Amino acid sequence: MNSERAIRSLSVLRVLIGLTSYAIPRAAAKPFGLDPAANPQAPYLARLFGVRDVALAVGTLSSNGQARRSWLLAGLACDLADVVSGLAGARAGYLPKSTGVLVSGTAAGAAALGVVALGSSG
Repeated sequence: MNSERAIRSLSVLRVLIGLTSYAIPRAAAKPFGLDPAANPQAPYLARLFGVRDVALAVGTLSSNGQARRSWLLAGLACDLADVVSGLAGARAGYLPKSTGVLVSGTAAGAAALGVVALGSSG
């Protein structure tokens, strides 16, 4: 996969996941094994995550050169932090192990796309 295709793929995923998390946060949490009914604040947190992902996609797609590289690096940092957060949650026990693996794996996939996207950007 080349850099431009990785950028498009990553941005489409960010917009889809971001808009879903923002628009229907309770429903968006369930495929990841999260339980928003047990945490009434979960929709608020999902919306924060959702708008972050949309902003990263829009920033990446609407820029080029060094600015695009900066957006990609910011996205990679967020994705790597998401990996660590999912694993930490599973280890601490406030996320089921399967959920920790699922959310961390999803974030790791996004990070991998980000690395490919950075390959020839800037």
